[in-house]
Amino acid sequence: GFDGTSMDTIARVAEVSKLTVYSHFGDKEALCKAAVESKCEQQMPADLFQVPPGTPIRTALLAIAQGFHGLIHSPESLSLHRMMIANAGQDAHLAELFFDAGPRKTLSDFERFLNQAIAARQLDIPDPPHDAQHFFCLLKGTANFCLLYGCGERLSEAAAEEHVQEVVGLFMRAYRP
Repeated sequence: GFDGTSMDTIARVAEVSKLTVYSHFGDKEALCKAAVESKCEQQMPADLFQVPPGTPIRTALLAIAQGFHGLIHSPESLSLHRMMIANAGQDAHLAELFFDAGPRKTLSDFERFLNQAIAARQLDIPDPPHDAQHFFCLLKGTANFCLLYGCGERLSEAAAEEHVQEVVGLFMRAYRP
């Protein structure tokens, strides 16, 4: 967990000095934020939310959905979510830092994407912030809860792809102009 991990341990695992870790990140909270941002960028790079002209909106939505689904089902993401839940109520600042670096940034990026799609008349969405939340909640589904609680197995690639396809199909049916 966050409290149980020392900067000494982080430096030792990274095979650098503690001074190096502090000079790059300042403190453990900044390091945690950077780790969340890095994992999100790895799974869902910023250019994923930029639709090249001529790209079908369904194709762009599928790429975002696949990136998000892979992210939330990664072992690192599951561990981090469990840690945040375990610390819930103890450190509101850490929770806010995590939410800003991951979920809030992803929602904001996707809302911008939706606004671009609306402007290009590819989607007809009445409330982009609200509907962005719906999209990601649908993608999480029951499988993510089961993984977080430790009472389920990771979906097979085929099952994960089927779920993503269903969610994007539902979203397209709801918001196609």
